[in-house]
Parts: sequence; structure tokens; C-alpha cells
Amino acid sequence: MSKADVLSLRLERGLLSELDELARSTKRSRTFLVEDALTAYLKQHMWQVRAIEQAVREADAGDFVSEDEISALDRKYRRSK
Repeated sequence: MSKADVLSLRLERGLLSELDELARSTKRSRTFLVEDALTAYLKQHMWQVRAIEQAVREADAGDFVSEDEISALDRKYRRSK
């Protein structure tokens, strides 16, 4: 079994009641459900953080689209409208 860190948090009673109800009906533990939900949340949102960090690194390195490339894209999409 892998080692796990402990996280304590306060939940609104209504949220805790719903968590307990879901745990009972799915025969899963609170821990399993919270970890599953947190994993899904992080997968859904971390890509954006990573994309922003990558864009900042590129901007810091001066890796920008040239004015000619922007003009070409502008002409392309104006024509297609």
C-alpha cells in the first residue's frame, strides 16, 4: 500500500451529508470519493495552468508570431467570411 498524506478540511453540513449519502449508496468511502473528485478536478483544470506557463516561457524567450504571419492569418480568415 502506498503512503498517503493527510489533508483536513471543513465542509458545509449539507455537502458532508451528500458525500455520506453517496458513500453509502455506492459502498465507497468518503476518502475514495473525495480523492476521485479531486483527481477529476485537477485533470480538468491543470492543462490550462500548464498551457499558460508554457506561453509565458515562450513569450519570455521572445518566441512570438511575426507580424507577417499575423497579417497572413488575418487575410486568410477575412477572405473566408
